[in-house]
Amino acid sequence: MDMLKKRAKYHIGQVVRHRKHPFRGVIFDVDAIFSNTEEWYDAIPEESRPSKEQPFYHLLAENDENYYVAYVSEQNLMADYTGEPVTHPDLPDLFGEFEGGSYPLQFQLN
Repeated sequence: MDMLKKRAKYHIGQVVRHRKHPFRGVIFDVDAIFSNTEEWYDAIPEESRPSKEQPFYHLLAENDENYYVAYVSEQNLMADYTGEPVTHPDLPDLFGEFEGGSYPLQFQLN
C-alpha cells in the first residue's frame, strides 16, 4: 500500500508557517492523506487546490487578528525558524513549554 510509504515532512509540536497566507501555527495532528470534507476541499479555488495525495496538517494557527484551527496541505507549509513562540490560547491544553523551536506533547494522542 502506497499510504504506508508516505512520510510526513513535519511533526507534531513543530512550528510552521503557510507559504502563501500570513499565518503560522503548531501542528497538533497529521493525516497521511486528505481527510476533510468534500465541501471544504471544493471551497478552495481550483487553481490553488492541493493534491489530496499528501499529508495534511491540523494546526493551532494564528495571524495578526485571530487564533483558529487550520487544515493545511504539506505543499503549503514551511518550517518556521524564527524561534518565536506561538501564542494560541489552546496550546497549554496540548503542549508543554516552547523549547528549541517546538512544543513537547503533553499527552499521548490515539
